[in-house]
Amino acid sequence: MKIRLVTCASMAVLSVGAGMVTAVPAPQATELVLAGSTSRLTGVDPAELESALDGVHRAGIPGVYAEVRDAGRVWRGASGVADLTTGRPVKPGMRQRVGSITKTFTAVAIMQQVEKGRIRLDAPIGRYLPQLVPGERGKKITVRMLLNHTSGIADYLFSAFPSLQKFPSLPDVSAKSLDDNRFRRFRPAELIKMGLAAPAVGKPGDSPGAYSNTNYLLLGQLLERVTGTTAEKYITQNVIKRAGLRHTGFPAGPRIKGPHPRMYEALHGLIDPPRDYSVYDMSWVGTGASLVSTMEDLNRFYARLLDGKIVKRSSLAQMQRTVPVHSLMGKKISYGLGLHEVKIPGCGTFWGHDGTVWGAETLSLTRADGRRQMSVAMNLVRWNKLDSSGKPQHHPIDDALSAFYRQALCGDANTQGKNASGAED
Repeated sequence: MKIRLVTCASMAVLSVGAGMVTAVPAPQATELVLAGSTSRLTGVDPAELESALDGVHRAGIPGVYAEVRDAGRVWRGASGVADLTTGRPVKPGMRQRVGSITKTFTAVAIMQQVEKGRIRLDAPIGRYLPQLVPGERGKKITVRMLLNHTSGIADYLFSAFPSLQKFPSLPDVSAKSLDDNRFRRFRPAELIKMGLAAPAVGKPGDSPGAYSNTNYLLLGQLLERVTGTTAEKYITQNVIKRAGLRHTGFPAGPRIKGPHPRMYEALHGLIDPPRDYSVYDMSWVGTGASLVSTMEDLNRFYARLLDGKIVKRSSLAQMQRTVPVHSLMGKKISYGLGLHEVKIPGCGTFWGHDGTVWGAETLSLTRADGRRQMSVAMNLVRWNKLDSSGKPQHHPIDDALSAFYRQALCGDANTQGKNASGAED
């Protein structure tokens, strides 16, 4: 079987995919950058990477860009356009809404407070936030359960976006709430209340767990409770700056500062042609999925994290204690504390996260030894149309992405690995 990396980020309940995009200009050039090392670029072929990235663009993604690191060298590439209307080219250094990759940053911030003794992983969340999670739930759900999605608390997504509630019954689903919420300012407590009011998706501590953005909004509120500042400010000062990231941050409003692509949402063919949602108030995901970053910054972040430079190695060991979790798509993944584990037979074990918001998808993975890294961004999501049963139909983009991932992670387009994402039985 081919390697298949299946996303399970904040919006993956609607699947990843939909409809070919046409009228796209020629692919953009790629570059190979020496990063202070004379070591051989083992297993990384710039020409093959460039060809594989162009294949993703030709298959239907308007713009795709990536950075691959191996043995001290860096390859950066981009193919396609950032704007379908103007033909503005996409470039490797552009900023991207990275979605649930934010969860790793939030988890790191929590672990820093654990190291300071201000938070206990196995303490009940009701001890810290009795007004937000009262009663028996507050007594039984621990901080660890929020971090690894075993709390049993439902996601608030369908409550915040009611026009999607009957998904995948497409005749009854519309993009109305996506447009209604474009400039809506949600409060974290408002979204948390929605998640807690929804039927529980399991009992606290149940295995497998169930992925829920509500968990990470609660963790943001926990950070504020113990640090006395906003979660965004704490993460910026103590995680983003500590990692030496120059182009990563929480958006101050609905617009992204700096060069970035437009972000096209197809909603499994319901939006045709795909609609640009690059201007959007990200308060609907907050500390769960609102960060903006670059592929270079993401690789730097995960490299430093796995090298014990942002949290202690004992904290990293806790983050890498995984449990089975059902993603919002219903796929089974191996999830730690804000980290995915991805095993590719013959290639290695990788750690990282993926992220999907309206119109944008990002994946960042780093091999356990830190030597091999890939971060890739796309500006079209949910391109797979659904069949009558609501199952996403296969699309050429799926094959093209699989080929690029094999080249980027393993240096071999023929590498095979069953269940590489850990997302399938």
